[in-house]
Amino acid sequence: MSWTHLHLALNHVPVIGTPFLLLLLAWGWARGSDEIKRLALGWLVPFAVLSIALKFTGDFAAEESAGRLDPLREYVERHEQAADQATTGVFLLGLAAALALWLGRRGRPIPAWSLTLVAVLGLATALLLARTANLGGQIAHPHLRPWAAP
Repeated sequence: MSWTHLHLALNHVPVIGTPFLLLLLAWGWARGSDEIKRLALGWLVPFAVLSIALKFTGDFAAEESAGRLDPLREYVERHEQAADQATTGVFLLGLAAALALWLGRRGRPIPAWSLTLVAVLGLATALLLARTANLGGQIAHPHLRPWAAP
């Protein structure tokens, strides 16, 4: 398996997983279930670590495909910049989730403000991840480019 194949296969995980975990958090919050909130927060932390690590598959994929991607350098650079922003978002989201868990340790209730912080960062991160995925798709799929003919 090449780095490009690995990158394309694994980077769907944060794009789909982040909104899923946010929905789980919202469900737990709406039901008043500390267990579900802790479950969602508990998965967001290692998920963030994994998502940050997955970003490096893109760096290796770009190196591996450098010659082939030269004509598409503009698209690759846009995708890389968006990936850097999304990775920052994922990092901050993981920190916020860890903070919320820490504040709710030893059976204490998780403060609502920390859940709000996680929700806001999570939404922003999900949007950044979706943008990154769209820009990445434009590299291999010219019909996804904004000016492509229908």
